Amino acid sequence: MMDLLAWLVHGSIPVAGGGLSVPEVVGNLFGLASAILGMRRVVWAWPVGLVGNALLFIVFASGELSGVVAEPLWGQAGRQVFFAAVALYGWVRWSRSRRAGGASDGGAITVRWATAAERLQLVALGAVGYAVAYVVLQQIGSWGPVTEAWILAGSMLATYGMARGWVEFWIVWMLVDVVGVTTLVNAGYYPTAGMYLFYAVFVVIGFVVWKRASARTTAPAERRLEEVPV
Repeated sequence: MMDLLAWLVHGSIPVAGGGLSVPEVVGNLFGLASAILGMRRVVWAWPVGLVGNALLFIVFASGELSGVVAEPLWGQAGRQVFFAAVALYGWVRWSRSRRAGGASDGGAITVRWATAAERLQLVALGAVGYAVAYVVLQQIGSWGPVTEAWILAGSMLATYGMARGWVEFWIVWMLVDVVGVTTLVNAGYYPTAGMYLFYAVFVVIGFVVWKRASARTTAPAERRLEEVPV
């Protein structure tokens, strides 16, 4: 067991011309599993995602483990902390919805398009989140604050939208992936960049699945849940 844990934290997967960090690869696989479970609206999407957050925090908090740079990438590591906090919110919300009866098609939560007011909320949160992330990342010496600020703010926004069951969160993820792939390739984080590219396929599929589900599902329990502020 100790050998397995040591490999999970410090291991490397040999590839042509070098190696890939095990926690980076495994952390992204957990992230992919979380996305697939989220597409199916399974509550387990959230705890699975939290495991991925923990592993990726290790990767970015220690450049030595990433195999790319020698210094910690605190901007990227900090993202995982914020993601974990939003994921806990989503876990609680989906669990409450499931206990209240869930969606009529068996999903943990009913999906729907956000209202006009909720879309304005997303835009406002995105603008404020980007501004704050940019200033913070610039102060701590982030590699690319212009793009990383959007990856951070957009990812948190999408995770929040997923927790609320809004179809629009998939669109936000598409916009994050477009910026994320280019940024991570330039930074040398090829496994994570590859996973972002792979995610893009599931993001498109997830958008179609949730869009269809929003047209056919009803959930009195979810409407009752909406009345309780969280």
